[in-house]
Amino acid sequence: MTGGPRIVDAHHHVWDLSVRDQEWITGEELAPLRRDFSLADLEPEARANGVSATVLVQTVTVPEETPEFLALADGSDLVAGVVGWSDLTAPGIADTLAALRELPGGDRLVSLRHQVQGEPDPEWLLRADVLRGLAAVAGAGLVYDLVVQPHQLPATVRAAELLPGLTFVLDHAGKPPIATGALRPWADEVRALAALPNTVCKLSGLVTEADRHHWTAEDLRPFADTVIDAFGPARLMFGSDWPVCRLAATYTEVVEAAHTLVSGLAPGERAAVLATTAERVYGLR
Repeated sequence: MTGGPRIVDAHHHVWDLSVRDQEWITGEELAPLRRDFSLADLEPEARANGVSATVLVQTVTVPEETPEFLALADGSDLVAGVVGWSDLTAPGIADTLAALRELPGGDRLVSLRHQVQGEPDPEWLLRADVLRGLAAVAGAGLVYDLVVQPHQLPATVRAAELLPGLTFVLDHAGKPPIATGALRPWADEVRALAALPNTVCKLSGLVTEADRHHWTAEDLRPFADTVIDAFGPARLMFGSDWPVCRLAATYTEVVEAAHTLVSGLAPGERAAVLATTAERVYGLR
């Protein structure tokens, strides 16, 4: 895709199973992911598709992963930002974040994330200890990535209302039920979140919410159009969700789908979704 628009991939992962297990990779459906995926695997695919920078996102809730990711970013000219994990409920969360910033690659830490989608309490984000931790994230000058299921979106809206000084980034558009085609109630909840100015959305993870074997860009379009309309291009950013996307598509197919979904936008709006929103929101160098 030489000569095409500049792209920032605002959401991807890596893991090395010899370092630690990825306990979420279970069952036959996820079996293709049960192997190592490295930056060396990603970089040729990213560069071939015009990607100039990426954001590396946490995968497991252990404190060791974030320093490892920061070190990876420090040695990479592709990874411009890291979304890490730290225990939001820990009393010393502010000190932990300050210490992470002092590590090699600490200047690449741009956001935190927790696997809220796996929390049984749909209002986990509204717990007093979690809100205190989120306030510390804002105080550290970071943003907060949200990986939630649609039924957790109401609590997400309330958390964003309670913390107007923290920017919340909704990963994977809130995981809409694309395979069923049911826009509501997901669309209503997403619009409620988008009504708050401190919220941003990722156009990512859609192919794996669709029929993984038979999806087309047109299957994704009603859901993409919803977030494009709700958030606007200035609060929307592209992410590949590699290598999880490989369950449904190649890296190139995900990038091509994104180009198709934003093709109706003006050039500056396409540039926002594909690169400049991520650069601004995450403060990427």
